[in-house]
Amino acid sequence: MDPTKIRSDFPLYESENSDVIYLDNACQTLRPKQVIDSMNEYYYKFPACGGRSIHRLATQVTIKIDEAREKIASFMGCEPSNLIFTKNCTESLNIVAKGYPFRKGSSVLTTDMEHNSNHVPWITSKINHKYVKTPESGIFDFDEYLKNLNKDVSIVSMVHTNNVTGTTIPAKEIIEAAHDNGSLVMLDGAQSTPHRKIDLKKLDVDMFAFSLHKMLGPSGVGVLYAKDEILEKMNPLTGGGGSVGTTDYNSVTLLPPPEKFESGLLNYSGIIGSGAAIDYLSRIGMDEIEDHEKNLNNIITSRLKDNDSIQILNPVESSLRSGIFSFNISGIDSHDIAMICDEISSIAIRSGMHCAHPFFTSRGINGCARASLYVYNTKEECIKFADTIEYIIKTFSA
Repeated sequence: MDPTKIRSDFPLYESENSDVIYLDNACQTLRPKQVIDSMNEYYYKFPACGGRSIHRLATQVTIKIDEAREKIASFMGCEPSNLIFTKNCTESLNIVAKGYPFRKGSSVLTTDMEHNSNHVPWITSKINHKYVKTPESGIFDFDEYLKNLNKDVSIVSMVHTNNVTGTTIPAKEIIEAAHDNGSLVMLDGAQSTPHRKIDLKKLDVDMFAFSLHKMLGPSGVGVLYAKDEILEKMNPLTGGGGSVGTTDYNSVTLLPPPEKFESGLLNYSGIIGSGAAIDYLSRIGMDEIEDHEKNLNNIITSRLKDNDSIQILNPVESSLRSGIFSFNISGIDSHDIAMICDEISSIAIRSGMHCAHPFFTSRGINGCARASLYVYNTKEECIKFADTIEYIIKTFSA
């Protein structure tokens, strides 16, 4: 893949901010013209309500929504009827935590490295919460997982790829062990889906959540995948127009999934734009994207890993961290690192606790700086980032 050619599709690089080196992709990616144009097409050509009215404009919307669902299903290796459109990955995870009829007294088993979106819903639910501790190496401890996987665990709900360290859990093995135990499995795929090929049927995962804004798509669109039997058992978070077959003054009959979970007016332009984002990623190829990110991460890591003033969050080996480079510099707050990068080199990175507070507080770490890579980032940008970090160390580090 040629990131220089790819960059021509992204309006940022033709704007007044064209000099920005955007390394905050784990938070949100940029959007190509193809996605923006597809969203604008909705507002210009058929700005109507899908799934209800039967006039030509509404019919076009319905067709476009169905097409987007089919594209995402093909991309993920599942059936369209198993995909629910939500606002984001957070809402998807909440639907399961609060809508599935878990047996009384049962537990959820997570990791100790979860994003708040897969932590808070369980803390505030009626199900008990347990977690697998991650060793200092940063690599998932499968033996520790098996020790915690007992008969009271109704569901294993884990981050697939971590947003802080970039590590990926052995999902297939985790799922097989959980199923042998009689437990369901849900994966938070917010950081894995944009960066590698996911085949949900091969994984045999029961539920899987992700957001389109991390994979070139619009904000405000998430997806929840669930197997048929789970969709039948699970209750929606909200109810209303679009999810109902019929009602009277005392009862309601819900439509079958996925409509059962999609009440109210949907984000039509966002869903249509999501289909365009899937088309764009498919043209590049997910294997190419994964290799590109690892190569760029290796450039950064090779330059900085032996600097005594830098602490890379484990594991240090770049091939184990996807496109994420999380680090601290001795004597400098992570927010200061981010601000200096922006001021002196127009480099945009993330700082703080990255919505993973328990991970940091349990380890006595006051956050970190994080550079995260994607399809439009270049070797030259990575070299400039490394140069900037070395300058910050030389100039400001204690």
